[in-house]
Amino acid sequence: MNWTKVAIGSDHAGYELKKILKSYIESKGIKVEDFGTNSAESVDYADYAHPLATSVENGENQLGFTICGSGNGINMTANKHQGIRGALCWIPEISRLARAHNDANICSLPGRFVTVEQAKEIVDLFLETPFDGGRHIRRIQKISCR
Repeated sequence: MNWTKVAIGSDHAGYELKKILKSYIESKGIKVEDFGTNSAESVDYADYAHPLATSVENGENQLGFTICGSGNGINMTANKHQGIRGALCWIPEISRLARAHNDANICSLPGRFVTVEQAKEIVDLFLETPFDGGRHIRRIQKISCR
């Protein structure tokens, strides 16, 4: 896949992993827009998830990566946006399937439950896996409630 610009954001529990993944993605020649947070000081994940999701929904960023402690809260928040198909990815195979079967456009990681190496593999598969299309298209078309 030829992604040129992606978004990344986290709360305090995902801050350290976010810094590492941002540099890792940039090393692949992909521009990364960082939506924060910018420290390990306690914050609310929604304050970072909403602007990031809006940027993906509006096409300002092609994909997004979000990180919080469990990955759940930040993923639930991003998925409140109609144009978002956020996937909680805790193992690489889930990341691959999220792209291949669900055309996911945001990958949420559980910062407290994955190693740096696991997170990099999850990111790689999310970036590299194309959407399979076919029978999955009609399923995705049924996700939105509008």
